[in-house]
Formats: sequence, structure tokens, C-alpha cells
Amino acid sequence: MTVNDIPNDVKDLSLADEGQRRTEWAEQFMPVLRQIRERFAAERPLEGKRLSACLHVTTETANLAVTLQAGGADVALCASNPLSTQDDVAAHLVRDHGIKVFAVKGEDKESYYDHIRAALAHRPDVTMDDGADLVGALHMIALGRLDDLEGPVRPWVNAMSPDERSALLKAVIGSTEETTTGVIRLRAMAEQGVLQFPVIAVNDSQTKHLFDNRYGTGQSTVDGILRATNILLAGSTFVVAGYGWCGRGVAMRARGGGAEVIVTEVDPLRALEARMDGYRVMPMADAARVGDVFVTLTGNAEVIRLEHMRLMKDGAIIANSGHFNVELDLEDLAQAADGPRAARQFVDEWLLEGKRLYVLGEGRLINLAAAEGHPASVMDMSFANQALAAEHLVTGGSMLSKAVHRVPVEIDERVAELKLAALGVRIDSLTPAQQQYLASWDAGT
Repeated sequence: MTVNDIPNDVKDLSLADEGQRRTEWAEQFMPVLRQIRERFAAERPLEGKRLSACLHVTTETANLAVTLQAGGADVALCASNPLSTQDDVAAHLVRDHGIKVFAVKGEDKESYYDHIRAALAHRPDVTMDDGADLVGALHMIALGRLDDLEGPVRPWVNAMSPDERSALLKAVIGSTEETTTGVIRLRAMAEQGVLQFPVIAVNDSQTKHLFDNRYGTGQSTVDGILRATNILLAGSTFVVAGYGWCGRGVAMRARGGGAEVIVTEVDPLRALEARMDGYRVMPMADAARVGDVFVTLTGNAEVIRLEHMRLMKDGAIIANSGHFNVELDLEDLAQAADGPRAARQFVDEWLLEGKRLYVLGEGRLINLAAAEGHPASVMDMSFANQALAAEHLVTGGSMLSKAVHRVPVEIDERVAELKLAALGVRIDSLTPAQQQYLASWDAGT
């Protein structure tokens, strides 16, 4: 098969050389995934399975896709965000690995959903999601809600017979989900009794959210803001909306850069934790008056609304690092303000009641819109979980209920062990006496 025979929609295949160099660079920092790839190549646990992934198309994702392919999977990949694709990486995967890629940085909404259609047309046995757009489309089909399907997906499904739609759904063994936002959507499906197949919440594994969400999002979000604006963090007032693991990571990195950090929250326990961690905590309406930089990381909608923007000072910078841009009320801003004017790449200036507000990356994930996303070293653990979760679905998915499942603890612990070994870190083991003590109840004071 030549490259011309591989279904794809990428920006420019001539970018592949640069994509190859950058993917190889990332691979150096992904030793856990490398070991899994070597085993997959020998054992071929995914042999004959079609896998459709809706993920950010980055160098780290490229190494995951190659690992899945080494395991025998026929892989199709589309982007999970219109601004997150690295076009050189997409070209590299098509040219050098024959992977079907449908992703272009800056694609419009029509193209975004046409690429999801292409991933569905791959007729997957297993899906991988980062935000649940792929699984969401499958469930609209399953529930007969065809009018709710987006753009190009709708006519494609309408042209299918009922038997063809049924076959598309029945083929799916299960799915994996990478991010908090997607898990929220999937748990809502499960609670409503509409989930059609088992989903493994990779996001909930400890070797994912304790590291990727905290250290990965923390570093890459601040990186994206600085690349887009070239501001000085030191001395600024930096407002973090949401104090989950992602928010904690961003707050930690912003404080490390010399910013005064304010946290806004709706959860009293998280708000209390933020206060005990040394941050100021207040409602967004109060933070809006004093903040210089704002970043949302909640997984919810309308976190920063027009009412807050009206209170902000001239020159305030607004960014989002939650999965969807709905965290910022950009529709109301567009109605009330003049703009946007491109102040810099990835910086839109809006003039609201005489004040300049700067929205970064169209409100989309700033760490991927203006930077390169998480460092490869932390994605090594996340994508190790993804690869092993896919294997778990293929080998044991028939035993799983139609629910959202945690990554098996043995997978989580194995990933941690491999990562420690790669870092050259040794730890103690429990002695037989310690094991007996922990298993007993009759040893008193």
C-alpha cells in the first residue's frame, strides 16, 4: 500500500519529516509506553481489531498510535479539539506508519465533525476518546436521536439502513476515556441508563490524574499562556477557576512563577483545601475585579460570564484549560463587545465598554492551542494506561457491564512500577511481619 492509498485528511504530507523528528524526540521520554510497545509487537494482543481514537494529535499521541498498531490494531485517528493538532505529526503518522489520520490544526466545526464521521466510518471494535465526542455520536445513533448529530455525521447516518446502524454499534466492544470532562459525560449516560457498552475511565487511574492532570496541565497551561502573551507572571494576580487536580497544578506553577494566586470554587471541600494550601479564595465576581490573568479548569459551562467580564480591569487576559471552550461565555461577549482583533497569534482583543479584554486560543485548550500540550514524560503514564486499557477491553471486555469502570488496580500499579524503574528509583517492600500486621486486627497498643 502506498501513502496515496491511505485514507486521510491532513494539512500537508510534506511536513512528515519534522513530525518524525519530533515524535522520535518525545519517544525518548516515554519508556513505559516503549516497553508496552515491545511486548505488543511480540504478542499482538489487538490483532485484527479496528480502533478509532479521538485524541489530541500530538507527538505523544503518535507514540500511542504506533504502540496500538504494533499490537495488531488497525488504527484511525481524529482530533478531539480543532486547535490541538500538530500538522507535522499527523503527516508523519500517515506517511511513515500508514495510520489513517483525519485532523488539521484550525479546522472549522464542519471539518471537525466530518473527521469524527471518518473515525466512525472506520467501524471500530474499540474507541478511545478525549472528551467523549466519538462515544457521544455513537450514542446519538443508538438512541435514534439523529437530528442531534452534528454536521456531516447526520447525513452519513441517515443514509445508513437500520441494520447498518445496528451493526456499527454492536461491533463496539468498549471504549476508553482520557479526560475529566469526558468521564463526566459518560457517567451521566450511565446514570440515565443509556450507556451502550463498557467504558474504562483512564482519567480516573492514579497514574493518570495525579500526574497528567496536576503536573502536565499545570506546566503546559502556564506554558501556553506565556507563549501566547509573553507576560511576566511575577507580581501578577492569577485567577484559577476550579481546584481539581488540574487547577491545583496550574495554581502551583503560577505561584512558583511569582504570581499571587486566587482560586474560585463551587465545592466547599476544594475551596477549603485551596485556602489551606495558602491561596486566596473568593467568588468569581470578586476575583474579576482584581485579576490580571484568568484560567478556567472546571469541566463546566459559563464559568466566566459576561457579568464577570464587565468587572475586569483593562487588559485582563482570559484563557481556558478545560476541555471545551464553553467554560467562557464567548457568545455573550461577542454580542456585547467589539472585535475580535488579532493582537498576537492566539490572542484576540475584545473591546468591552471601553476596556480591552484578551481571550487566548479562541477559548480552547490553551496548552494545546498555543503550546505543545503536556510533556512526553507525564503522557508516558497516561498513554500506557490507554494502551493497557485497550488490551483489557479486547481480552476481557465481554465480562464488563455497560458502565464506567476504573482502570484495574493491577494495571495502575504496573504502570507506576515501570515508571519508577525508568526513573532509576527503588522503593522498599513490606516484610512478612508487616504484611501480617496489616492483615490482622488483634494487635493492640
